[in-house]
Amino acid sequence: MKLLESSSFEAINTQLTIETGDCQIIGRIESYSCKMAGEDKQMFKQFCQEGLPHVLEALSPPQTAAVSPNKLSHSQSGDEGDGPLSDKCSRKTLFYLIATLNESFRPDYDFSRTKGHDFSREPSLNWVVNAVNSSLSAAAGEAYSQLQPLLWEAIDAEISLSDCDIYSYNPDLDSDPYGEEGNLWSFNYFFYNKKLKRIVFFTCRSVSLFMAPRDSGIEATTLISVTEQNFYSFNSFC
Repeated sequence: MKLLESSSFEAINTQLTIETGDCQIIGRIESYSCKMAGEDKQMFKQFCQEGLPHVLEALSPPQTAAVSPNKLSHSQSGDEGDGPLSDKCSRKTLFYLIATLNESFRPDYDFSRTKGHDFSREPSLNWVVNAVNSSLSAAAGEAYSQLQPLLWEAIDAEISLSDCDIYSYNPDLDSDPYGEEGNLWSFNYFFYNKKLKRIVFFTCRSVSLFMAPRDSGIEATTLISVTEQNFYSFNSFC
């Protein structure tokens, strides 16, 4: 997997770090080429020792509260398999998802043992857009409202959303790179365009300023400042 340069994504990423008073939103969008060369080819060969590239791997159901299996539509891009979207993806596609995680979080995390059940195939683009917008609007308010149209326009220009299959990474706590104490919520979406051989990865989390993990990017002085501010407010109230 190769990280592709994108000036529009870089500009948006600078606006995806948002402080809201009691928490901080930290997000980023990245574009990756699925064209394999060198090390990727060797890793893919090892990955497929247990099965051929087009063997189907079982996935977990999508992380939705109100989507019934009979309402799941089929992929617009014609991915492998005849079952509902939540059921499976090819082993080759699974390799792309894992390789994207490895590239995005290197060198701190290794996802080589990640399995198909750690991923879900999302039922529709509209659902994912609504889920992202709801999470970020509730957490960041006006700051995200101004960014929202630019964000989705940039993603669409990069990956052609209508031609994508969308996957999410939903690990258990031990495998979650955002599993540290202080992380309130997170999401990890992959927009995979098979024709373009490209994946756009959108990852985001909300971190409590009162229980910030060491690698959250939140300075200790920020935490102290917020704590002192609340302390003085409490004394004034009293």
